[in-house]
Amino acid sequence: MFNALVVNKDSESGKTSAAVEKVSLDQLPGGEVTVAVEYSTVNYKDGLCIGPGGGLVRKYPHIPGIDFSGTVEASSDDRYKPGDKVVLTGWRVGEAHWGGYSQKANVKADWLVPLPKGLNSRQAMAVGTAGFTAMLSVMALEDHGLIPGHGPVLVTGAAGGVGSVATAILANLGYEVAGVTGRPEAAEYLTSLGATQIVARDEINETVKRPLEAESWAGCVDAVGGAMLARVLGQMKYGASVAAVGLAGGAGLPATVIPFLLRGVNLLGIDSVMQPYDNRLRAWQRVASDLPMDKLEAMIQPASLSDLPQLGEAILKGEIKGRVVVDVNA
Repeated sequence: MFNALVVNKDSESGKTSAAVEKVSLDQLPGGEVTVAVEYSTVNYKDGLCIGPGGGLVRKYPHIPGIDFSGTVEASSDDRYKPGDKVVLTGWRVGEAHWGGYSQKANVKADWLVPLPKGLNSRQAMAVGTAGFTAMLSVMALEDHGLIPGHGPVLVTGAAGGVGSVATAILANLGYEVAGVTGRPEAAEYLTSLGATQIVARDEINETVKRPLEAESWAGCVDAVGGAMLARVLGQMKYGASVAAVGLAGGAGLPATVIPFLLRGVNLLGIDSVMQPYDNRLRAWQRVASDLPMDKLEAMIQPASLSDLPQLGEAILKGEIKGRVVVDVNA
């Protein structure tokens, strides 16, 4: 028997509750690889799955946790052998498949990647889906022409998980970073990660008034969406790109096509869940080389399985700064 955060749903009221429970290996879903989980983390999706489900969880009882790192215990797939260090993000693990808030997990071999050289298991989960998504965003912007020296790169939701890692990576690569936050107390934190400009959320979180404004940003990593994304599109430099990674400000996009037609602006959708294996490896290798480990350490908030119900509520309210690292064995 081992510990896991189990979410149950009352059949009469429909309400969910999460608590640490004992689980046996034969209760785990099928998979070619059994992993002794060491660390996980907390993402917005995790908050939904710990709580009401958000339409992501189809069957209860359920073990959330869309990310984990650990050591292979058993494998029927030749790509992995006992003792190998591995990382998992995405593939709807923690949503449709039991996830990483558990001391053991069974998963498909295709869902895993080897732990990249230069990272340990704890650091990998300080990165997690949020940091992995941030790296995918930077890669996409670079693939579409972003280079240092062409102007500031805007990061919205900069104090959150994606924004924190994106800020640190971009600054380390030599970009001028402008961080958007609605929390004035986060300014010092963002500056410590490398941001050279702090933009108050209220300055930019408005519905588009004019289809084009002054050309301000050479690129953007946007974790907010909604009215803020619409406003940002009209402020991009000619030929610049926005990497869209989230919808904290809403799924709607009250914009016009003018920025695309008159300035050649690109809107790049970033999906981390179903990324092909080769691009996953590329992104993780870039994380290991381009994310300063001292900056990563400054983002970490340690936690245990028993902390997760409260942390799940906090991340849904936008109250989490940086990255939570969950030691499932603590």
